[in-house]
Amino acid sequence: MDLDTASIVLIAITAIAAVVNGALGYGFSSLTVPVALLFYTNRVLNPTMVMVEVVINVFVLAMNRDSIPTVYKRVLPIIIGLLPGVWLGSHLLTSLQPAWIKCITYVLLLPLIFFQAAGIRRPIRSERLVGLPFGAGVGFLYSVTTISGPPLAVLFNNQGLVKKDFRAALGMIRVAESTMTAFAYYQLGLFTEQSMSLVPLIAPSVVLGIPLGTFLIRRLDPETFRRICMSFDVWVVGFGLSRVLAELKLIAIPEAYSVLGLCVVLDAYLLYVFFTKKRANPGRTDFVGLVSVAPPQVTSTVPARLDPGETVARGK
Repeated sequence: MDLDTASIVLIAITAIAAVVNGALGYGFSSLTVPVALLFYTNRVLNPTMVMVEVVINVFVLAMNRDSIPTVYKRVLPIIIGLLPGVWLGSHLLTSLQPAWIKCITYVLLLPLIFFQAAGIRRPIRSERLVGLPFGAGVGFLYSVTTISGPPLAVLFNNQGLVKKDFRAALGMIRVAESTMTAFAYYQLGLFTEQSMSLVPLIAPSVVLGIPLGTFLIRRLDPETFRRICMSFDVWVVGFGLSRVLAELKLIAIPEAYSVLGLCVVLDAYLLYVFFTKKRANPGRTDFVGLVSVAPPQVTSTVPARLDPGETVARGK
């Protein structure tokens, strides 16, 4: 099979993206789409990505199935909310400008990610109330751009989910959104011969990369895992925003990549603060950045044990 430049780039970027997705539970589309759109249109790329991600997400969920009973009640409202978002986005795919949707999403996400990277979290108490509209927004975003990992990661990091719980929650939502979107695309006749011709190029990267990423992440402690997720979000969103600013001709290339450069520099500083604190306090896991989170205070209800020689004055 003769490979052109577009095919070689697609194979390379999906191999990297598959390793990242296997480790973190998301990132395949977030990494692949900004690069692949240099060679393919949304109309061709989206159906391919959705088809591949159904398989990826099922695998990730299966690898973290032990945590499903822990998180399923928390993610159910989001899954229900996906349906109207996916339906609307799929029907508007050919008439919307995905670049503007991605631009707005990235601009809103960046400050939230940096707040969390600095250790500032404000957990949402009413998850069920937020879940439905949030799910609708994620479903709409995914069906139009096939990207949903960064906003989901921001939410779950903010709510304190880590490692298997984090990946299980992501897996449940992404299995639902990719399956719903695949069905909607099929009903709309978006699976074309050109889209399906990309699947054999991507499949080997997925088969090798996902298990490798899953193996590599096992030795990380929960807070380091969470911090890596946040750094990954910074790089992906910074890169995506740089690309989309150039695509919309708001900033010319190479100046557009100054946005990514600024994001990397700021994240590098926050990473330095995080690992400096971690080395200084190796036994603590209650900090994520500039701000430390005080561990909960537990008051013992067990009375102190008196030594045999001690006397207790009563009634005084």
